Amino acid sequence: MAENNGGATTVPLLRSVDGGETEKGSRSRNNERPREPWKGEFVKSIVYAGLDAIVTSFSLISSISAGHLSSGDVLVLGFANLVADGISMGFGDFVSSSTERDVAAKERLVTEWEVINHRRPQQQELIHRYQALGMNVEDATMVVSIFEKYKDILVDEKMAIEKGLQPQDQTEKPWKNGLVTFSAFLVFGSAPLLGFIILIPFTDNDTHKFVGACVLSALALAFLGIVKAKIAGQKYELSVAITLFNGAIAGAAAYAIGWTLRNVAGLED
Repeated sequence: MAENNGGATTVPLLRSVDGGETEKGSRSRNNERPREPWKGEFVKSIVYAGLDAIVTSFSLISSISAGHLSSGDVLVLGFANLVADGISMGFGDFVSSSTERDVAAKERLVTEWEVINHRRPQQQELIHRYQALGMNVEDATMVVSIFEKYKDILVDEKMAIEKGLQPQDQTEKPWKNGLVTFSAFLVFGSAPLLGFIILIPFTDNDTHKFVGACVLSALALAFLGIVKAKIAGQKYELSVAITLFNGAIAGAAAYAIGWTLRNVAGLED
């Protein structure tokens, strides 16, 4: 109910709920704030590139180790592949981000032209969209009539609700995304190779070095699983388990192929 305090009308936005233990328990559950995702400009590029780099590098090591090649062969092929893939991934992210910005800018010009030259049909389309989302026709018409006063907001709203495109941040630079992706790929992709480098002074057994690569790969994947859970607001255990499972399956498949080609297909040195 509205209250009048000195001529000002206060309208409560939320109705308070009073009741027994059941209602209190329900209210407590409903009021529990979900875990907030971790925001960041480049977190997607870092996680995506990092996961791909670890799995790719570990899979390469697994296939080479199954073929009983030397540690030198593993390091040469591993780092060469890592740098080449990193360049490709970084450039791909740059091109993808640039294309996304260009498409959004072009779509905005088209939408702006439609709003200016065919305002009434565009307003009706937006009203129908709101109705499809569950808004009644009176409220939908009122909302669109308010947007009509602000052309830029109306254009942005039509792009978002009809085309699924958000207004582009002009401060974002696609080359930064590419650089971050390249750097993350090199850093995380080096983790499996470090297993060989660290153990070189201590052992000549390539099997021990491969085990070291497995351990470091698992630790790097677990770390990225935690980061991914933090970003998406997911459970840490589930996210880590999924990333480890992904790496294990990819590594096992690569090892099996390498072993098969050497021992079954007869591809010897």
